[in-house]
Amino acid sequence: MANQPLSDRAKSIILEMQKNEITEYHIYNAVAKRVKDAHNRETLLRIAEEEKRHYNIWRGYTGEAPTPKKWKVRWYSLLAKVLGFTFALKLMESGESGAQRTYDDLSKEVPESTAILHEEEKHEQELLGILDEERLQYVGSMVLGLNDALVELTGTLAGLTFAMQNTRLIALSGLITGISATLSMASSEFLAARSEGRSDALKSCIYTGIAYLITVALLITPYLVLPESGFVTALIIMVVTVVAIIAAFNYYIAVAKGVGFKKRFFEMAAISLGVAVFSFVIGLFVKQVLGIDV
Repeated sequence: MANQPLSDRAKSIILEMQKNEITEYHIYNAVAKRVKDAHNRETLLRIAEEEKRHYNIWRGYTGEAPTPKKWKVRWYSLLAKVLGFTFALKLMESGESGAQRTYDDLSKEVPESTAILHEEEKHEQELLGILDEERLQYVGSMVLGLNDALVELTGTLAGLTFAMQNTRLIALSGLITGISATLSMASSEFLAARSEGRSDALKSCIYTGIAYLITVALLITPYLVLPESGFVTALIIMVVTVVAIIAAFNYYIAVAKGVGFKKRFFEMAAISLGVAVFSFVIGLFVKQVLGIDV
């Protein structure tokens, strides 16, 4: 640890790093208190202690003890509660990657800072990698429910929009189709899991069913709230909702599981919207060519 005085810029950088370290220490501790699994709780507490150790290292340079960012502690604690601790913590850690250039500037005055930072990143990523969160074990089931609901219901609603041209009738038909499909998909997932001898068949079907049902509710909502003649607007909102759901879900998976975002997003979007366009054409065909009117 060097005894030479730091420049104002270097001290400012280190103080900000200190503040981040003590903030993350409190975040990891807050999240650990909510985690029931002993392995995950112990891992989170280990990372928390690492953050505190790093804070004390930088304190040796500044001689100061900055306080944590309380809003950040509350925000990531809330994210962990709603979206899972793996997503929240990996999102938090990814947010630190943009500071690399600042750290490079710091190394000119504090050469050992590079080694310290590399040690932090490596160790924290190793520890985060061994977290085992239940909801992430069922990502496959959620993808199945979400993707099937998007493809099936997007196509159904798009086809019905111009076949019926009445938001209430479209919503009613879509709701019946969606609920029936939810039960069908969930039961199929249960039977498939049971046939594979899996003990988590019930949980698997629940995750599939919930993902499907939430998707159904979001896609049908525009048809329920808009007037009967607003079927075109409802269709546009439904398509935008589809894209938003696909983007949000793939972003969640990309952060939580560390996989690519763009390829998965465009693949799901192309399938869902492609089916919607095809069904839309069928709806027009039924309405105009066959002369069927509702």
